[in-house]
Amino acid sequence: MELEEKPKYGEPRKYDPAFKGPIQNRSCTDIVCCIFFILAILGYIAVGILAWSQGDPRKVIYPTDSRGQFCGQAGTPLEKKRMLFYFNIMKCASPMVLLEFQCPTTQMCVEKCPEKFLTLVKAYTNNKDFDYYKQFCKEGVTNSMGIPEILRLGLCPAMLTPSKPFTRRCFPALGQKGGVITVGNSSHFDDGSGTIRDAKDLMDGVKNATVVIEARQVVMKIFEDYTQSWYWILLGLVIAMLTSLLFIVLLRFLAGIMIWIMVALVILVIGYGIFHCYMEYAALKEEPGADVTLQELGFQTDLTIYLQIRQTWLAFMIILAIVEVIIILLLIFLRKRILIAVALIKEASRAIGHVMSSLFYPLFTFVLLAMVIAYWAVTAVFLSTSNEPIYKVFNDTECEHSRKTCDPANFTTSPMKYQCPDSECLFAFYGGETVYHKYLIGLQFYNVFLFFWCANFVTAMGQMTLAGAFSSYYWAFVKPDDMPAFPVFSSLGRSLRYHTGTLAFGSLILSIIQIIRVLLEYLDHKLKGAHNKFTKFLLCCLKCCFWCLEKCIKFLNRNAYIMVAIYGKNFCTAAKDAFFLLMRNMIRVAVLDKVTDFLLFLGKLLIVGLVGVFAFFFFSGRVKAFENTAPHLHYYWVPILTVVVGSYLIAHGFFSVYAMCVDTLFLCFLEDLERNDGSAEKPYLMPDSLRKILNKKNKDQPAE
Repeated sequence: MELEEKPKYGEPRKYDPAFKGPIQNRSCTDIVCCIFFILAILGYIAVGILAWSQGDPRKVIYPTDSRGQFCGQAGTPLEKKRMLFYFNIMKCASPMVLLEFQCPTTQMCVEKCPEKFLTLVKAYTNNKDFDYYKQFCKEGVTNSMGIPEILRLGLCPAMLTPSKPFTRRCFPALGQKGGVITVGNSSHFDDGSGTIRDAKDLMDGVKNATVVIEARQVVMKIFEDYTQSWYWILLGLVIAMLTSLLFIVLLRFLAGIMIWIMVALVILVIGYGIFHCYMEYAALKEEPGADVTLQELGFQTDLTIYLQIRQTWLAFMIILAIVEVIIILLLIFLRKRILIAVALIKEASRAIGHVMSSLFYPLFTFVLLAMVIAYWAVTAVFLSTSNEPIYKVFNDTECEHSRKTCDPANFTTSPMKYQCPDSECLFAFYGGETVYHKYLIGLQFYNVFLFFWCANFVTAMGQMTLAGAFSSYYWAFVKPDDMPAFPVFSSLGRSLRYHTGTLAFGSLILSIIQIIRVLLEYLDHKLKGAHNKFTKFLLCCLKCCFWCLEKCIKFLNRNAYIMVAIYGKNFCTAAKDAFFLLMRNMIRVAVLDKVTDFLLFLGKLLIVGLVGVFAFFFFSGRVKAFENTAPHLHYYWVPILTVVVGSYLIAHGFFSVYAMCVDTLFLCFLEDLERNDGSAEKPYLMPDSLRKILNKKNKDQPAE
């Protein structure tokens, strides 16, 4: 007698007359991981308290002078002195600036930047000029002191040049006249020692001094744009929310019609995008400089420059055309499967109609994620600013103590000052040598890892909660009488009471993969320009593999949480059951579940497209009716991009309820086919629309 061959993907579920949906009598799962998660959270709180006690965000808000004081800090003697002034900006041309982010010259806080050319020698001969000059000198300078003594003690700069504030720092007011570099409308200046120098000699110093803070200038302008347009951005997000809610309500009653309207509108919106890009491309044909390539242009901090290049609009047009063709081809080849997907979406609409509170659950998830992100961001800022000010020896002549750490309090009486009379002890950067400072990078890593873990936990909790609510709808024989009174609240209670460990386990696996991806990106950034082609290829392959692995784990986790919500098993068992169930129905998964996801994605794309087009015409001033209403901005793409990203997140939040409902009903639908056969004893619980499309019927019902 031959042994019966075991099924490759496990035994299909058998009919159980006692099964009425998510089981109530369940026990706690993955307790060990739950304990680890609680301990990790307690450690995370400890790291936050430690960071908040050691950190000082003022270090990233205010410029720091040579004595480590903050310029413009409220409640200090420097409150009115908001600008940072460099004694000798030409010393900023040193490559050490790029390494230590601080110029090897005395820096002090001043109320305003110098507005005219003036040397110490010239100012000393006129009391009025000297009083003006002393604004840019250290304390203790008097009219009775001689020029050699002032310069020897480093109390004043040798010269002043016309300067302008730039990110709260004084930089020479460089310009160009007839192709010649000028400073203060002059191509030459006196460096204070009697030598006449060209204005272009200041270029390197200004360039090196600004390279470190150039990104900050962009951030400052972006911040200003947000302060000017935040209420309009908020209005755009409210419109996106109302539009998303309208779509959900219409899907509830007109699912079939709305799906096809949605598909048509997506094609039209993308088609308009292609047309608009072509018109912009054609309009720039005669514009001078519009034929410059993106490669020749290079990186520009003002991103609006790219919109004045024809190649940019050509690239946009090609990308949109490819997306349009792909969507049309998918719709043609999947037209029959779309009918089944529409039936599944109709059933999801009915389920959401019976569980209306599920539409508001994304708001709860959003609040929790906002708390997680805020805690991570604040902790990261405090950790990055918990270093101590480091002072180093700077000098003009050769000195054995150059770049060594020093103490400004007693530097004037130290051996280093005695051996190097012209040296100064100036603030260099923020650092530290204590045990705490040595392990700061580890604490930052822990902060990032716990951020991933907590964020994934919140997302997983939402998925399991919604899965429990919608599965109670599907398996209810009489709807809604056989459903719990508060399905979402009941499901959330079960998830937290019994399955916190399971949620922590699944989110931990995903977090480990995500942190590995972060480390690969960090390694790639650190080795950029140093590794050979083989290591570059290897890193690229690893990043691609872990990206794919992350997508697979997300898919597996999502279905595992559905099985946990229904049967109350541990993560590994639920993941195995979900995987085998999907593998036994691989064809249906490939052509039905993914088609439904595609249709819901088109809905999100449509909302983002409609709101994005409206935001573009409003903020760019292309419509004359909005010219006086729209705010004047540095970068009009800032609010547009914010509205587009925010609209996608809002639409994703609403449609994620639909997506989770569809995935839950789909798994329940597959189990329904395995558990039941349509007989009077084992009737199908799937809706009539699905039974009709699949040519299934219950035997106690007449043929349809």
